[in-house]
Formats: sequence, C-alpha cells, structure tokens
Amino acid sequence: MIRHVITQHIRKGFSLFLYDFKFNDLSIIAYNELLKFQGNYQVKPTFWVIDFDRIYHRCNPLDPQSMEDITDATEASRTIMLGLNRDWIKKQGDFFVESAINFVTAVIWFLRKYQDGRYCTLPHAIELIQAEYDRLFAVLQEEPEIRVLINPFISALQRKAMPQLEGQIASAKIGLARLSSPQLYYVLSGNDFTLDINNPKEPKIVCMGNNPQKVQTYGAVLSLYVNRMLKLVNKKGMLKSSIVFDEYSSIFVGGMDSHIAVARGYKCATTLGLQDFSQLRKDYGQEQADVITNIVGNIISGQVSGDTAKKLSENFGKIVQDKESKSINSSDISISRSTQIDYAVPASKIASLSSGEFVGIVADNPEEKIKLKMFHCEIQNDHRAIAQEEKGYKQIPRPREVGQEEIAENYVMIKAQVEGLIRDECEKILARANKTPDDQVLSGQLSSDSDDQAQLVSL
Repeated sequence: MIRHVITQHIRKGFSLFLYDFKFNDLSIIAYNELLKFQGNYQVKPTFWVIDFDRIYHRCNPLDPQSMEDITDATEASRTIMLGLNRDWIKKQGDFFVESAINFVTAVIWFLRKYQDGRYCTLPHAIELIQAEYDRLFAVLQEEPEIRVLINPFISALQRKAMPQLEGQIASAKIGLARLSSPQLYYVLSGNDFTLDINNPKEPKIVCMGNNPQKVQTYGAVLSLYVNRMLKLVNKKGMLKSSIVFDEYSSIFVGGMDSHIAVARGYKCATTLGLQDFSQLRKDYGQEQADVITNIVGNIISGQVSGDTAKKLSENFGKIVQDKESKSINSSDISISRSTQIDYAVPASKIASLSSGEFVGIVADNPEEKIKLKMFHCEIQNDHRAIAQEEKGYKQIPRPREVGQEEIAENYVMIKAQVEGLIRDECEKILARANKTPDDQVLSGQLSSDSDDQAQLVSL
C-alpha cells in the first residue's frame, strides 16, 4: 500500500519525506521512481538519505538558522527526551519529567546563542550536559534568556541539595548518554542539507532509515528530525509535499494531530502506516491515539482484528441493508423481506480480509465530489511486472566512503570544542569576578586546580 503512495506522489511532482523503518526497502523505490519521473518537477529535486548504519549524508536537526526563538529549543528538547523515554509521554507535566526537559532546553538555547550558533548541534549539547554541575551552571547563567529555566537547578546546587539536583538532571544525562556514539555524532554534526523539503528553490526527497534492532536509540534522533521538518514544511508559499511514515508508532512525533489538522491548507499529504491501532495507544497513550485516528480524512485498512476492527467498523458507520428470511414447513415456504440499519463493514468482515484486500473511506473536495466514499476492494498488483522492475533498480549511491578514522576524529573534536567552550567561559567569569566581587553570575568564584584548569568553587 505504502509503495503506491510513494510512486504516485513522485509521479505527480510532490516533494517527499519518507520514514523507512527497514531501510532501504522503501527508499530504493523512491530513488528509482525519481530517476524515471524527475522531469515532472519544475525544479529537479535533490535526493538525501539519513542512515546511521551506512552513512550517506549529514544533517543537523538543530540548525541555528531554523531555531528562531527559545520555543524551538523547547520543542526540540521535549521531542528528544520523550523519544528516549517513551513512558514519559503519559507523564508530561510531572516534576522530574519537566525538569529534565527544561534542563535540555536551556543547554540547546545556550548553544544557539553562543557565537551565533557555532556549536548548536545535538552532539555538542550532549557533551555540554556531561560537564560538572558547578562549571556548567556558571557558564549557562551567562545567557540571560535561560536563567529562569536553570534557576531551580542553581538553587538546589547552592543549597547543596544534591539528591534533588541529581533527580532533576540524571534522567536527562542518562538518556542522552545513550546517543554518545561516533556514528551518530558524525551524522548529527554535519550540514549537507536542510529539512525544508518543499522549498520552491530547492525541493528535496529525504529518506530517513531506522534499524529494527536499534529502534529505541535511532528512533529518538529521527523523531527530532521529523519534529524540525514539520515546522519548516507548514508554511505558506511552499511546494506541495508528501510525508510518509512506515511503522509510525516506532518514533515519537509530538503535535502530529495539529499537523494533520493544518497540513491540507499547506498542500501537505500525510500518510501514517501502522500495523494496528493498539500500537498507537501503547506508545502515544489513549488520548493522543484517539485524536490521531479520529482526525484523519482517509482510512485504508487490511486485515486487523479485536478493538481495531471494531473501531474501524464504527468509523465506517451503519447503512440501511436489505434482509431476507425464509421459513419452510411441511406445506409451504414463506419468504419475508425487510430493511434494517447495520454496520456497513462488520468487524468480522475486517478480521477475515484476504491478502491484498482492503476496506476504507476517503475524503473529497467541494469541487470533486466522490459518491462512493466507502470501499471494499482488492488492489490489482501485477506482481511479476513489479518483480521485474525491481530487478532493474539502481542502488542508492553514496557520495563518498566515510572512514572510521574520520568519524573518530569528529567525535574527539566535538568533545574538545565543548571542553574549550567551558574553559573559555570560566576564564571570562574569573576575570570579571576579580574586578567585581559582587558579580551575580553564580555565588561562587573560579580557581585553578593542579592542572591549571578553571573550576567553580561554591562559596
């Protein structure tokens, strides 16, 4: 089903974002379809791939040019933390959950403001978060816009309430530490392309691959890419676009209900692929799952059972149906006919659909009415022709081979850059503190340890 969505949208000249759960099952279809139909675009789109196992391209989801104000940092922080800790989705508003999100928000926005976003990447944020508390908060408090966010942490540090401070921050540090990988750092710290896929001047087809064996780690990072991409897509004056998710429940996308509600006005078609509604309830919570399943305009379903089949049957509604009953006795046969209101597609029917058989309901436009919105049909696939076509597929080219040495050097460089940032800022604080003893940066002073490195010593 997803295959046809991808091919038809590319043939119609849509820019495309594709979340490929088992890379490159769907991405190779998109690439070869683009090769055949690139002439259908006014401006030839470029093709980009984000994959952490085999590196194709690099992209910074925290690109400073797209981070306009602190709310962007808040959304990015919430997305990455909820992606790493899926059980937090149902605990939003809890003290320790919001504390961790605020802490990461402060770090991201500090990096965005520091030297005009020179180090505004997720790897730099992860490394900065691992710094010692006294030095870290002394540096963070240099940015006025985040002082209100870090004030509770500084208060706990000054009161020496270390258990409270650890409880507030440790969950963020532990979760983000799982992303401390040279491969991830390399992809996340580059800037080969931006996520505005429907930019009229630079249309793009972007494929992002996951790995079912590493879904918890990769899924959190890919969630951040999706969150930033959705913000850039929903703007006036952009090209028509298509956003396709295979196994949507494997990543966390905050605000998908809001996106679906407004996407049509921005010429954006959104396709969510799921095995079952129960996956959505498990990973997103009952309330969010209900909103998403109720707000979509088109529903296409193959064989499902249980609550999903029942819900779909209710969504399709009831219709007037003819009923015939026959009574046979020793002397005659009587037939009675009547009408009754019953489900158009019973749950039992949905649960017994054959392979390739689908039921669904579609939306229409005011100027393009569809009389038969509801359907029960079988997709006509020429499997031999498809198999023959796939034999001729070209593999997605990699721009260049990236060696392990280059990846390791980038990893070490990011760590060194963060260490240098902290050292430079601490030296500035020390110089200012020597001139103004009542400086309000943090109630502390800087001194040198045995290695002549600046440290914060709480008064």
